[in-house]
Amino acid sequence: MKVLHVITGLGVGGAEQQLRLLLRHLPADCDVATLTDPGPVADGLVADGVRVVHLGMGGNRDLSVLPRLTGLIRAGRYDLVHTHLYRACVYGRPAARLAGVRTVVATEHSLGASQLEGRRLTPGVRGLYLASERLGSATVAVSPTVAERLRRWGVPAPRIEVVPNGVDVDRFSFAPARRAAARRRLGLPDGAFVVGGVGRLTAGKRFDVLVRALARLPEEVRLLLVGGGPEEAALRRTARRTGVADRVLFAGERPNGPGDPVHPIGSAHPAGSAHLAGSAHLGGSAYLGGSVHRGGSVHRGGSVHRGGSVHRDGPVHPAGSAYCADSSALAAPTDLIIPAAPATSADPADPGDSTDLPALLAAMDVLASPSAEEAFGLAVVEALAAGLPVLYVSCPAVEDLPPRAAPAARRVRGDADSFAHALRSLREAGPHTRSVPEAVHHYGITRSATRLMAVYAAATRQGRSS
Repeated sequence: MKVLHVITGLGVGGAEQQLRLLLRHLPADCDVATLTDPGPVADGLVADGVRVVHLGMGGNRDLSVLPRLTGLIRAGRYDLVHTHLYRACVYGRPAARLAGVRTVVATEHSLGASQLEGRRLTPGVRGLYLASERLGSATVAVSPTVAERLRRWGVPAPRIEVVPNGVDVDRFSFAPARRAAARRRLGLPDGAFVVGGVGRLTAGKRFDVLVRALARLPEEVRLLLVGGGPEEAALRRTARRTGVADRVLFAGERPNGPGDPVHPIGSAHPAGSAHLAGSAHLGGSAYLGGSVHRGGSVHRGGSVHRGGSVHRDGPVHPAGSAYCADSSALAAPTDLIIPAAPATSADPADPGDSTDLPALLAAMDVLASPSAEEAFGLAVVEALAAGLPVLYVSCPAVEDLPPRAAPAARRVRGDADSFAHALRSLREAGPHTRSVPEAVHHYGITRSATRLMAVYAAATRQGRSS
């Protein structure tokens, strides 16, 4: 089966990284088209051997992307088109139909109770989504909670299939050597109790709650935030204002797959330092079908790509191409820099890359997730796979299972006082046994890939009979 996955962008995010992980386990011939932002996940996909095409969409209303996407689908002679995220669904479904592909599957990754992909839901957003949904064969929800939200929106129940996000459980296995190496690299003092937060630094993730909770906790408690995003500057200001700037570390966007290209965009920096998040980005390069990628153009959400080559509906970056951070993004001398580390070892007892996500989770003592609206809660499941206790406000991945499936996951109210109280109790209880709960195995990536292939098969049969 030949499948084209269409996604809104390939910057570092849960849906984008989930797509990459899924393609490693999906027994199908898959290409990827991104409407915008061929960022770090595009680099990772290309490193995995996946063909990635950037369509250079200029904005939500750039209708010129529709004929380009239609032409790409028609030329590729795909059996199935699978769309991911709102904009890709709205444009990808009609493009597939115009190209003559009758089997169209969409995954809804980020539908909350009142927002979609971090933006407020409006009647117009809902109406456009439902209009394009009628052109599809099936809509995949990443949790039963999202499936129920889709039904309330008006998506017919028979068209909804639940395929949860998946986790590569073995990658997150806890190892003391990995923990020691990561804490050393981060410069954490002996005896530090590390609270972790993982996700995009956006207002909806509410990491400011953790910064304010930290101010209510003893000096030995540290906060390690893994992720990048537009709220980093505001979080740094909050840390300075509450007097905890020297106790908050920003690790930036970190590799989330073995063999990932390591970009110097994820160094850990004390909150009070003059760090510029990521490299300087001046706009997006044009990977339109048949256009020329000129040497030295700058990628929105990525690093400067040195060296030009022609891309005719081809991969975003040729394998092995060189990248470097823009010089204007050099950190201040007081910053704590995580240097590039060696490739990740397959053996969890080997510390390998002490800066990737599994290593940073190993360095933590607890993961805290203050987001009030989640569609799944992938960071929580990954933390549980690392054997961490978890405090969360919203996590359908845990809430949709029996309580015994994740005994180390505890729901708390979303205010700073509640998190401070729960964190203080965990710290006083002493070290936690790093065991992997039943919930994690329920979300193994091979299981998710098998379920998705069943959706593909059913949708293909339906397409042939219609």
